[in-house]
Amino acid sequence: MKRLPIVIMMVLAGSFLAFNTMGTGTGKKNPPSKYEQILKLVGEMLSQAHFSPQQINDDFSQKIFKKFLKELDAEKNILLAGDITSLKKYENSIDEEIKGAPVEFFLAAGKTFNTRMEEAGKMCNEFLSKPFDFSKDEDVNLDPDKMDYPSTDAERRDRWRKKLKFMTLERYVDLLDVREKNKGKDKFVVRTDAELEQDAREKVKRIMDRTFERYRFKFTDDDKFNLFVNAITTTMDPHTEFFPPVDKRYFDEEMSGRFFGIGASLQYDDGNIKVASVITGSPAWKSGEIQPGDVIVKVGQGKEDPTELTGFVVTDAVKLIRGQKGTEVRLTLKKQDGTLKTVSLIRDEIVQDETFARSAIVKEGPTKIGYIFLPEFYADFEHPNGNRSYIDVAKEVTKLKAEKVDGIVIDLRNNGGGSLYDVVQMAGLFIDEGPIVQVKDRDDKPSILKDKDRSVLYTGPLAVMVNEFSASASEIFAAAIQDYGRGVIIGSTSTYGKGTVQRNIGLDPVNGFSMSNSDLGTVKLTLQKFYRINGGSTQLKGVSSDIVLPDNLEYLKVREKDDPDALPWDEISKSPYANWNAGYNLKTIQDLSNKRLEGDPTFNLIRESVEWLSKQNDRQYSLQIDKYKQEQAAIRSTMKQLESLMKLKKEMDVEELPADNNRWANDSNKKERFKQWLKSLQQDIYLDQAVKVMNDIISQQNLAKAKTVEEPAKKAF
Repeated sequence: MKRLPIVIMMVLAGSFLAFNTMGTGTGKKNPPSKYEQILKLVGEMLSQAHFSPQQINDDFSQKIFKKFLKELDAEKNILLAGDITSLKKYENSIDEEIKGAPVEFFLAAGKTFNTRMEEAGKMCNEFLSKPFDFSKDEDVNLDPDKMDYPSTDAERRDRWRKKLKFMTLERYVDLLDVREKNKGKDKFVVRTDAELEQDAREKVKRIMDRTFERYRFKFTDDDKFNLFVNAITTTMDPHTEFFPPVDKRYFDEEMSGRFFGIGASLQYDDGNIKVASVITGSPAWKSGEIQPGDVIVKVGQGKEDPTELTGFVVTDAVKLIRGQKGTEVRLTLKKQDGTLKTVSLIRDEIVQDETFARSAIVKEGPTKIGYIFLPEFYADFEHPNGNRSYIDVAKEVTKLKAEKVDGIVIDLRNNGGGSLYDVVQMAGLFIDEGPIVQVKDRDDKPSILKDKDRSVLYTGPLAVMVNEFSASASEIFAAAIQDYGRGVIIGSTSTYGKGTVQRNIGLDPVNGFSMSNSDLGTVKLTLQKFYRINGGSTQLKGVSSDIVLPDNLEYLKVREKDDPDALPWDEISKSPYANWNAGYNLKTIQDLSNKRLEGDPTFNLIRESVEWLSKQNDRQYSLQIDKYKQEQAAIRSTMKQLESLMKLKKEMDVEELPADNNRWANDSNKKERFKQWLKSLQQDIYLDQAVKVMNDIISQQNLAKAKTVEEPAKKAF
């Protein structure tokens, strides 16, 4: 077992006794099942080590009861109100299950779900076997938060009828539009309304068949248990999660950018798992037997019986295909000519280098602005020489400095965070030594994580781009840059608002817990909360942008503050730090940007469109075709307008760095995707604004330098 950090050892020390003595009573009680072992370990871990644990009592039990059922039947169209009433006998006993009592609730709920799911499947087949009448004036409510569970079977049937009718109506109207646009064209076959309606229903039936296949073949008791445990952990806070072993391995792979597999990217296509592309040099490529378009029918591990992929989505298939280095995986493929072929491959290391930091240069007038894209704060903890985000960013900065750029923009949009160590080191690339973030554990003892390196890799103008999905480590970086006055934060009104620190702890049936992955699973546990060096937490509030750009995602309400289980905001004492001498006045930069945005019709239209869309988001829709068309025409027109507004009419001059000319020379697919990435940057209205802000900063700094030079000259005269 790997050694745990001292702070966790101290926090969890008191739980050893409970862990090690579990199930050792002297009575005739049966030994605990896997489910009971896991639940007891999770309960002890939450109580003993979570940063802000709730009491595991009847109140907590009632929360879990509601949350699990909500996640089990998210649309409230499978279970009946009577089922909920029948299950209420478990409402106040889940806390006892967490403490070691026999696990019963999720099994009972899962059994009821399976029965009702089969009934719902028959309803779908029945409703989709006959044409729908779209002339009838009725509405459908698709917001489960505004509905109770159906009290009768008739009510449930009506709920399904309307849902399926709506899904069919969506596709029917699309087909009508296609017919109208292509009518009169050579070789286009004009089909009748009845034929198009039948086609739309058949499309919906295929979707529903796949949904129920997934319920039958993929949504096992283990999957329901994982859902149940996560209902418990995420009620403590949204970021405390349970990972079964295969999911933990997948998490580690995504974090490191490395995994052992075959080197083929997959896509979901009409119920099938298809090969989308093959990585040059990978086992799939070397075999010469796997091509894009092949459908993967089965996956086998060595000589074991293969698993059929019925009901699987891409993530499920990926988890089966990946594994340990040097092991055999057998794929049964349906080739494009319809033949079946089984291919045996030996897994090897695959590096997802497209997910690592990359850079480009934006030229505007006489200035050259360096741009660095960082999708996450990745870290390969298993390999000493593996990729680390802060090291890769340092390399990109060095390349940009060699090109003599006038400023650097770091893009953290959609960056959900990652390694705390890496973000501290990365911030240190841009400041003198000093505090970066404060961290507090459940014992209320804050510690300060500092950059101890007095050297600064880059001292020039700096901006950081963020949005609603910039979270955790991204917020630490943005907050430190903002608090020091080192650079300007540009983006949505605020970032995500995740101000908590997690650590992965394995559930060990012998020792209780370990830092190694466990056969029982792993808990990503919230142990600490982090705070800005100015004392305020990034939790819930996030980081407010210095330059706010109207954002098309603002109305979605997806931030931490929109989750009822989120931990609260608070603040601690400020950590002493010295402000950076930026050489510009932030208020002046903000005024220049605001003036520019006020006169920009694009951003004014984005603001108006987003406000309008937020009012349409009530999920109540008409099933009468003419009304539906009017509603959808307005929404589609607005969405199409937004999509158009997101692209610059006059593209920016964005170029790859000379040092990257041969980066993708050995893989044509990667090279093409890199070109597409550069193309997307050329049309990015938000990057365009960031570059304009950088030019304002550069102008201010040049003006300040000119005045500094002018003053001594006047005195000398």
